[in-house]
Amino acid sequence: MALNPWTFTPFPPLPATILPNIAFYNATAPSLTNQTYQVTLSYPFEWGLSSDPFSLVPNNSNPTLSVYIPDGNAFSLTAHEFLKRRKPVEPSQPSILSISIGYPLLDSVYDFPQREIDFGAPIPPNPPVAGGSEAFLSFVNDGLRPWVQETVFPSVNFTRDAIYGHSSGGLLVAHAMAYHLDMFDTFIAASPSLALRNGSIMDELTRQLGDGINLPGELPPISGNGTQGGGGDKPAAFIAYGGYEEYPTRRRTQTEPDFQFKKGLLQRSRLGRLSHDLFDKLVASGRMRDVVVKEYPGLDHASVGAATLVEGLVYFMYW
Repeated sequence: MALNPWTFTPFPPLPATILPNIAFYNATAPSLTNQTYQVTLSYPFEWGLSSDPFSLVPNNSNPTLSVYIPDGNAFSLTAHEFLKRRKPVEPSQPSILSISIGYPLLDSVYDFPQREIDFGAPIPPNPPVAGGSEAFLSFVNDGLRPWVQETVFPSVNFTRDAIYGHSSGGLLVAHAMAYHLDMFDTFIAASPSLALRNGSIMDELTRQLGDGINLPGELPPISGNGTQGGGGDKPAAFIAYGGYEEYPTRRRTQTEPDFQFKKGLLQRSRLGRLSHDLFDKLVASGRMRDVVVKEYPGLDHASVGAATLVEGLVYFMYW
């Protein structure tokens, strides 16, 4: 089924007892790119089951939230399992759909070359690919979101949307805040790699959003997020990093050369310090309804991705 001009092709359904209420698709647009994205949709148990991959659920009038998750190979099941685990012990949890965007991979959960393009996060000494993150956000906003809301779930009452990103994906989230603040209701960034691109995203945020004092910012004022039922609210942001990233210590089984290499990499990345700088810039801009920055003591770069996604989802539900 084609849409603007993306085609979404369903995978054969899994047996009903294997990962229920989850569906997989390949997204392609040969006229735009040779890249194939693997899209995963995880929806609540109370929506029921369906054998039709293009119309998954019956009517659902309850307000429904959506979260878009790049690096879907790494994080789609984290979101799927958490939301399914939490609902029985938190019955007030709102209906929430997780939409993950990954890649057709066999031996890794990260497509590092494609992430450099899609997230606008080149690893030195590689130069940035012009327009890569804009093209990816256009896929999410103009191709994927309309297809999800109008074709797969046409009778669901969608309200607020969030985007989550870890590491290079967190840089994508920062880029979205700088240039598309009205695209999502909540922005969740786990250890965003803000030092990439020579740290230029920090200057871009100030130029676009303003500093709350002397610079008004080039981004026009917004009345709310671009999702349905946004209610004119300003957006919110949840930023987190791991304590080990800022204060690394040598582990018992770690060799000294490995520790020194890791320590040097973390010092150059400045993940904690730049996360606080991002918090300061967003608060000073006056354009956010709420901003949180959090350190997870002891967690390293890989571990903090899942922790931030889980707590970021709860933040999105209620803030």
